[in-house]
Amino acid sequence: MKRIEVFVPTIKRSAVVNAIIKAGADGVTLVESRGKGLSERPLIGGARGTSRYIAEYNRIDTITTIVDDSKVDSVTKAIMAAAHTGSKGDGKIFVVPVEESYDITTQQKGST
Repeated sequence: MKRIEVFVPTIKRSAVVNAIIKAGADGVTLVESRGKGLSERPLIGGARGTSRYIAEYNRIDTITTIVDDSKVDSVTKAIMAAAHTGSKGDGKIFVVPVEESYDITTQQKGST
């Protein structure tokens, strides 16, 4: 099993989640996050529209799924197709091994 963790701009959330599910993942976990990287940060309007400043962080989403090794390529390709714009800040994908999992309800060790 592999854990696929994806960091994408919030605007790409729905497209990426739908792509992951269509590629064969059983489910996803989504966390609304903030981050700072190479992409430009947005310009934010102050109170009453009198001032503007550059946001300290970008709004991003962290999307996590666990898939069988056989599905890693199809899921990562689907994520890239859904999130790619060619601009800085499109996001990152990390794939790491999952050695064990446990179902809390059944208290059994298993593959999902």
